[in-house]
Amino acid sequence: MEPGGEGELQRRHLPELRRQAAEYYRSNEVPQRLEEALNATFYLRPADLYGHLANYFSTFSKPPVICKLIGRKVLDGVGQPTLEVEIFCTVKNYEKSICSIVVSSHSEILENASPEAIDADEKERNETINRALEWVNGSLNEMLRDLQPADQCKVDELLGEYFARKVEEEKERKAIEKEEQEAAISAPACLPALSAVTPSGKKKGVKLGKKSSVAEKPIPPMEPIEPVLCGSIAIGGLSLAVAKTGATINNTPLYLHLALMKHDQDLPKELTVPLPMVTLLSCGKSSSGKLKLMKEVMLIPPTELRVKQGIERLLEIQKQMMRLLDPVGKGSSPQPTDSKKGSARSAVKKAPPSVLKRISHLGCLITGCDSLEQPLSLMQTACKNLGLELGIHVHLAINCAAHELMDYTKGKYEILTGTLKSPDEMVDMYVDLINKYPSIIALVDPLRKEDDQQWSNICNAVGSRCYLIAEDASKSISKLVEDQNINVPKCSGLIIKYTNQTKISDLTELTRLLDGQRHIAILGSPAGESSDDSLVDLAVGLGARFIKLGGLSRGERVTKYNRLLAIEEELAKNGTLRSGENHEFVDFAEELQTAEELLNALPPIEQGPWPSQHSQPLLAQDQNPVSLHGSTLHLNEATKMDPSIFP
Repeated sequence: MEPGGEGELQRRHLPELRRQAAEYYRSNEVPQRLEEALNATFYLRPADLYGHLANYFSTFSKPPVICKLIGRKVLDGVGQPTLEVEIFCTVKNYEKSICSIVVSSHSEILENASPEAIDADEKERNETINRALEWVNGSLNEMLRDLQPADQCKVDELLGEYFARKVEEEKERKAIEKEEQEAAISAPACLPALSAVTPSGKKKGVKLGKKSSVAEKPIPPMEPIEPVLCGSIAIGGLSLAVAKTGATINNTPLYLHLALMKHDQDLPKELTVPLPMVTLLSCGKSSSGKLKLMKEVMLIPPTELRVKQGIERLLEIQKQMMRLLDPVGKGSSPQPTDSKKGSARSAVKKAPPSVLKRISHLGCLITGCDSLEQPLSLMQTACKNLGLELGIHVHLAINCAAHELMDYTKGKYEILTGTLKSPDEMVDMYVDLINKYPSIIALVDPLRKEDDQQWSNICNAVGSRCYLIAEDASKSISKLVEDQNINVPKCSGLIIKYTNQTKISDLTELTRLLDGQRHIAILGSPAGESSDDSLVDLAVGLGARFIKLGGLSRGERVTKYNRLLAIEEELAKNGTLRSGENHEFVDFAEELQTAEELLNALPPIEQGPWPSQHSQPLLAQDQNPVSLHGSTLHLNEATKMDPSIFP
């Protein structure tokens, strides 16, 4: 090429390039936008000119989309493996890491569990985390690519479909395994099945000879445990990570982002910070004493206090408790200050609980007690020493964890070492306990979920002054959303744990369902808790009444309390903090009486000369007298247990 030939070629094509550039910018409205920006900027004259222009033009950029997911195996608060999910998005043509979350593990092992159970749990944890990593770093990475993180409904829909496919694949795999096992079984292998009938017959004969003196109603058998699909933690982790990513991109706190989702983008004028249920003592199966019933003895600050003031008060009570429980210190034996309940406190004075010098994974002190009254009297003494009164300045809640106490060989709950109670006796015991300690405003899992009749009895007896909360006694979140039925068993509310395949859309739907049926929602932290504080934003954004985070020790739990305080401060500063509302209990007995009155007020159904075979079933279908009759039995039994409750 001749010298200058290349430059000559560029000069020839320059007009065409200019025309193309002008067309490109004009089609994207660049001249118009630039003129608007320059005109507005001149009058504003910002200190950071180019920063202002960058902010202006960023409003016209394409919305960020997910470009990459990274899953990692990390450790939770008790050193067990769990899942971390990090989301990368394409933002203004650049790949950026937006956020990461650590998922709380679902499985729970008692602190005094056998080595075999611990090994099995560890194996299960590793398997589910490894499977979740395969999903996140593989097929889910491809599936969610190029989706907008702000479109939570679309993401959750895809995650739900993906999970359903994995469930079907697992069913098919198990069916093939079963066929292979059945094919491998030879014909003589049927003989042991026949011999298995003989011992049961013998066992029946022994029962008739020995324990027929007191005919006790057999307890309902334990329901099959809802299966947890290996790797399902990836579904819940990704759904939460996408929600947090959407909030970060919109420069919005996660709790506001969730509140907008729940209320269809119509943000309430005020938000309520949930009351904390703070665990101070653990007197359950892991403790050294005889008492097994009280897995968590919790304190709830009064509604008129800010959360910050309430936690400060509870910290003072905790310090006082430590002084009372310290066998070496000055206050090794609690000194009662009120003679009216001297008998209750004398038990504490004579036999102070033995203290284990360790903190539970729940972040509270493990202490051994030998009676139901001992930890409660201890709380009373600690409050009295500070000039506080239980039931006025602070309230009590107890996590009974009854499902851990059932002795299935005897069909009774072992509430104390060697002390067994039937489900009906448990109801009587709770009624007496709440009559004696009216400062108890919440019982968590007082019975197994299978004891449906007794749940109704206790709700009718004390539901008008105490929350009856189902935690492990409740179904899984996905099952509750599917069935749209919360009252199985009958209760005042649920403790919701964000684990496994739970999605953000499931939580919003469930809390709407709870609100519509006058049930309270409580967000609770699982046993395998992490330092991720997203749970607090979930509780505030979804309008939970309480939040159950454990004790005021251990970093992974204190982090969440600090987040709760930060949100309260932010809402107060913005003038959007709703003042605390008084506790509203559901009077199940009164509702039952109203239902009976409505049923009795119905006009009788006219019948012809011959009785209609369809008249009674039709009435049952319309008015459901069977359930009302069952509830009437509950009311009558509750009245016999505590006649003073009902006129």
